[in-house]
Amino acid sequence: MPEPNPEKGNKMATAEVLPIDKPANWAGPDSYMISTEDLWKSYDMGAEQVHALRGINLRIQRNEYVAIMGPSGSGKSTLMNLIGCLDSPTKGQYWLNGQLVSALDDDELARIRNKEIGFVFQTFNLLARATSLHNVELPLIYAGVPSDERAERAKAALTSVGMGDRMNHKPNELSGGQRQRVAVARALVNKPAIILADEPTGNLDSQTGNEIMALFDRLHSEGNTIVLVTHEHDIAEYAHRIIYIKDGVVAKDEVKE
Repeated sequence: MPEPNPEKGNKMATAEVLPIDKPANWAGPDSYMISTEDLWKSYDMGAEQVHALRGINLRIQRNEYVAIMGPSGSGKSTLMNLIGCLDSPTKGQYWLNGQLVSALDDDELARIRNKEIGFVFQTFNLLARATSLHNVELPLIYAGVPSDERAERAKAALTSVGMGDRMNHKPNELSGGQRQRVAVARALVNKPAIILADEPTGNLDSQTGNEIMALFDRLHSEGNTIVLVTHEHDIAEYAHRIIYIKDGVVAKDEVKE
């Protein structure tokens, strides 16, 4: 695929939004949990090339709690896919936990996803016919962990999110909040570098959503790095830093007092 050309085929740019340049005093990428340099993602749409991301420069520290916000079509989901190693950039570099992952092939990206990233999705993504325990064990199965150790680690993860008494229940026997707690336990079980949560309260009522966000607060206080992707301002307010994406660039980067 040709390298992106900001002067050609870009229908998304606006006069108000300019990329936020990286500060001159930024440390090297090894100093951060997440580091991107001039990150682009482009798609060929017939004769036109559409730039979903247009030169993202980003640094996220270890143990930060960050929300990524933006309207539909802003590029926030594309950025989430790149951070989560679900896709590769068209141009630019991405380091995760000191490793340059933007240059890895699909098999290597799959290994990094399983080892370094704990995913929490809006739709839970649990296996319908599997118990909570087996759902949480899945990342350990992919990692080749022996069965006895898998069971112990999965039980510990479920207990840590308040689901110790629901280990043998299947998803249809659980409430929405309980399913999301199982999903959080699955995200934690491999002790990942980051927890990447995509609209984690989108399918929950307000009270249950608040309970899940309180759980994320606790996980952050225990040392976890959390990146939350959301379009809801009240959910983003739980984070300590909010990055706003618009038209494929960082429009604003706010650290809360």
